[in-house]
Amino acid sequence: MIRRFSRAGLFLSIALASQMAIADVTLPNIFSNSMVLQRDHSNKIWGKGEPGESITVTIDSQKHSTSADDAGQWSVSLDPMEVGEPKELVVQGKNEIRLTDVLVGEVWICSGQSNMQWSVSASNNFALEQAAAGHPNIRMINFPQVGTQDPIWSHNDRKWMVCSPQTVGGFSAVGYFFARQLNQTLNVPIGMINNAWGGSACEAWINRDTLAADEQFKPLMERWSNSESRFADLSAKTDRNENEEKEFKNLGNQMRGNSRPGNIYNGVLKSHLGYGIRGAIWYQGESNAGRAYQYRELFPLMIDSWRKEWGQGDFPFYWVQLADFMGEKSEPAESAWAELREAQTMTMEKLPHTGQAVIIDIGEGKDIHPRNKVDVGMRLARWALANEYGLSIPFRSPQYKSMEVTGNKVVLSFDHIGNGWRPFDVNELRGFTIAGEDHQFVNAKATALPDGRVEVSADAVQSPAAVRYGWADNPIVNLYNKDDLPLTPFRTDDWPGVTINSK
Repeated sequence: MIRRFSRAGLFLSIALASQMAIADVTLPNIFSNSMVLQRDHSNKIWGKGEPGESITVTIDSQKHSTSADDAGQWSVSLDPMEVGEPKELVVQGKNEIRLTDVLVGEVWICSGQSNMQWSVSASNNFALEQAAAGHPNIRMINFPQVGTQDPIWSHNDRKWMVCSPQTVGGFSAVGYFFARQLNQTLNVPIGMINNAWGGSACEAWINRDTLAADEQFKPLMERWSNSESRFADLSAKTDRNENEEKEFKNLGNQMRGNSRPGNIYNGVLKSHLGYGIRGAIWYQGESNAGRAYQYRELFPLMIDSWRKEWGQGDFPFYWVQLADFMGEKSEPAESAWAELREAQTMTMEKLPHTGQAVIIDIGEGKDIHPRNKVDVGMRLARWALANEYGLSIPFRSPQYKSMEVTGNKVVLSFDHIGNGWRPFDVNELRGFTIAGEDHQFVNAKATALPDGRVEVSADAVQSPAAVRYGWADNPIVNLYNKDDLPLTPFRTDDWPGVTINSK
């Protein structure tokens, strides 16, 4: 029998369906089957419901009740839990959500741009890695790339994945190798939240209001405001000519893109900001290399703002220094990439609980995406295992400390040498340059002294004033300590660099 509805009846049906939809309790996608909750932590669980609706969240013997506020928002905090058997989390309102296979362990953010996004399937030895990827206690969730100035609450098509030969290819390679080392060492579940976005600029990851409140970023914000105003003008114009139409499309891509201040913060990060984590690992900087001096302040601002908004204290934040890339040069030259690496190194002195994995030795000159992600993940894991989990292992690359000029030689002192130096491949120390007060650098001879210092000189420089090491886009360097950690690129001078005026 065919039923016929009046227009009034149809509207009533739509209204009832709408009310039922509003009544449903919902969770953002960060909460799904197979998720990992941070152990020994008061994990926040949040969602939406009908205003005033009573909500109950249960897990194990815990039961937490609350009511949705006038906007329908609600949250509860779970009591800290220890590692154990898989759990079930139930959210009960006028409807019920039941999440299964929930583990308690260690949760880390893996973020940045394409080298963090880079998948296991595109990295070295994928066939072998895939065959050995039966790690059900390693979980990862991949977030989509959405750029917007309006906060996105949930990405419903993205859920937690359990590591297996069938799924590992889509995992962040750096995130996976970091997680695998932690899992094998600690024997606890590891959850990785992968929100990396290739080509993203640091300012896109920061709350726009935070950037606008800082006077030093005024030129950056004004530049974007001008573009936004121009886009609005062209949007309102109904008779755009060919050139205007092209400009309109280009500006539209910028408005949705990965460099606009606040775009990724709102479009990606905001949906899971506040989820219980141990810390974050980060691999980014390529897109900001042309503004390396600005990055000295921009990168610490991003870390500090994440920590404040996450509400979990000064959680550990470890990043990867830029790898070697582009053509090798036989003679010393200025380098924006070297200045960006310097800005990254400086951040360790500006903020507590931060650290840097140096990979100046494992890049590829012809490819901005080195395929060796195992060593990257393991160098990051060293920082976490030593500082968060109490392992007595070497974790920090040697770093320049001070210099002393003696005649026509400079003697350099270093921190974190460990058990001494180990030059790679040849005994000659490569990668040092030296200059006098004329700022003209030349390749230098360097010798490791028995006490761990390094002596540097060049016949062409009789009155040395500065020394640099690894100061190039793709430097030829070979100095490690005996724990296989490469010397951090550095310069002893503070002479103005090529990006000093780039805002």
